[in-house]
Amino acid sequence: MFFTEMFRALWELRKVRPFIKNYKVKEKADGHIVMVIPGFLASDLSTKPLRQFLTKIGYKTCGWELGTNLADLEQLEIIANKIDRLYEENGQPISLIGWSLGGVYARELARDRTEKIRQIITLGSPFAGIEEPNNATITFNVIKWFRGYPELDENFIAQLPIPVPVPTTAIYSKKDGIVPWQACIEKVEDDIHQNIETFGSHLGMGVNIDVLNIIADRLPYSKRNWVKYGEERLFIGAI
Repeated sequence: MFFTEMFRALWELRKVRPFIKNYKVKEKADGHIVMVIPGFLASDLSTKPLRQFLTKIGYKTCGWELGTNLADLEQLEIIANKIDRLYEENGQPISLIGWSLGGVYARELARDRTEKIRQIITLGSPFAGIEEPNNATITFNVIKWFRGYPELDENFIAQLPIPVPVPTTAIYSKKDGIVPWQACIEKVEDDIHQNIETFGSHLGMGVNIDVLNIIADRLPYSKRNWVKYGEERLFIGAI
């Protein structure tokens, strides 16, 4: 799967452009803010098609605006301050979509800001096994050595798999050629923590048509209106 990642991702990118252009909006979104956080070694450029799609269906979108994601955990505080500002300016919680490492960031940002986060959607994010062997490890270790990053705090690593107290959708693919799909899912699902399998590459997950359709389905729901994917849309509880 690793050796076909780039080819599959390029194919997904090729298909997503006409999909977004011709997409017919069935019901206009409520316009709340959605922040999209890129993956390791990626920037806001990688999430541009996804943000264009979200804008078309009626959401306000923003990137993380911090250049290339080099796995510098100090950037979490910068993003957290941005979330605080967006919440204060708009008076409503925002949704976070994180691709790969960006999803790990999204979960940790929501852990201490549950009242400011509407929901989280992760795309191939290895939050349940951040230290598991994967095809990004060598590059990360080189960057960590070159930039002098400290070792990850054991408490930080230990809390990553713990569910965040906001509605969370973990999208994963068993054809992921970068990270093990088993590390990208909630170990136990419940009313507000759900896993959804899709078919596609890791590098193309943010431009995968099936993923975009899942995101469009999930985003209308909030802490007070949450249902399992694929079920009838009924109010089932609140937190």
